[in-house]
Amino acid sequence: MEYKLGIIGAGKIGQALISGVFANGLYKKDEVILSVRTEEHRKALETKFQVATTLDNKTIAAHSKLIVLSVKPKSIIDIVNSIADSLKPGSVIISTAAGVPLEVIESRVPEYVGVIRTMPNLAIAVGEGMTALAPGKNAKPDDVEAARQLFGSVGRALVLEEQQMDAVTGLSGSGPAYIYIVIESLADGGVKLGLSREVATELAAQTVLGAAKTVIESGEHPAKLKDEVTTPSGSTIEGILELEEGGLRVTLIKAVVKAAERSRELLRNQPKH
Repeated sequence: MEYKLGIIGAGKIGQALISGVFANGLYKKDEVILSVRTEEHRKALETKFQVATTLDNKTIAAHSKLIVLSVKPKSIIDIVNSIADSLKPGSVIISTAAGVPLEVIESRVPEYVGVIRTMPNLAIAVGEGMTALAPGKNAKPDDVEAARQLFGSVGRALVLEEQQMDAVTGLSGSGPAYIYIVIESLADGGVKLGLSREVATELAAQTVLGAAKTVIESGEHPAKLKDEVTTPSGSTIEGILELEEGGLRVTLIKAVVKAAERSRELLRNQPKH
């Protein structure tokens, strides 16, 4: 049996991708196979998604076109080494392991195998993720498009150069954590003014969601949209003044830069061969 999509390590990312491709009709259930480490997990996923499952990673490698390695960075080298001889010409490895460069994987697989590095964020779990994809030297345009569609089923996906991946990590990879703090802080403000925690959190979260959707769907610069909300001598400009005095803008910029710098440090510690 040959499969269009094989996923090694069906944790949060793997399961999000499965749900996304089925919800969007990208693949049929008989075109997908998963591999996990334990028999208990295998049975649970087989029941939940009604797809083929296995405990043997080599089966995935030998019978799948797209092979997603949805595993922790510390495990990926051992897994790639174990499946390298089973990979067939034309297959494509898609890695979601943060901080693991293309050359680490490419040096361990045959040249007839394409490799694509990805950086998805947590929001793929709710179908609103942001994923950057960096193609390796042997990845064909069709391979890249297939990977883009795969991650597009759980949000938005952009194809970038690998040298930009640290910046992606600092911005969209770590970004949800920054926004959770913003949402929590907005809700705290609402609580301070007498709203219940539940109501304040819903108001804050939906406000962030709506603002983000407006930026994406309108295509307008965020500054222009901000100006549309800000009336002369109004309440919004008073709030903005407090944000500027508190250094919110520069603090967020520094957060992105610091996270990217840390990503580069972790990358330097990765084995190259």
